[in-house]
Amino acid sequence: MRLSEDRALELLRVNSHGFMATQHPERGIDVGPTVYAVVGDHLGSPVDLVKPKSSTRLQRERNLEHDPRATMAIECWDRDDWSKLWWVRARLRWVGHGPHDQTEPIADRLSELFIQYRDKPFAAVHVFDIESVTGWAASETMEV
Repeated sequence: MRLSEDRALELLRVNSHGFMATQHPERGIDVGPTVYAVVGDHLGSPVDLVKPKSSTRLQRERNLEHDPRATMAIECWDRDDWSKLWWVRARLRWVGHGPHDQTEPIADRLSELFIQYRDKPFAAVHVFDIESVTGWAASETMEV
């Protein structure tokens, strides 16, 4: 069954991990796992200093500079009980470099959600406008 936009947005807000797709100018679609937080009509994804990486300038950011559109997909999967299945897809638009009025609120929310982020070890927080959300669920009584 198709989820209402309100229910899909609620599922996006109460979750914090998904897969973000961006557009690489030559290779096409790049998809990678990411954590996120939603504040108001914005979704934020951190560039953290916690996990090892070769640079804090991620490929995702370079892709967004080329094309500011992104998609976040989240899901609930149960191999044995398909009545629990659901998914949500959010169409996003990156707001660009620099501080945004939602950068600090999103950083605060990320620090609440993840113990690893308590001290806000962020090189950056990418802020996106949530342009639309859609979703599907196997039943009305799905678990979050």
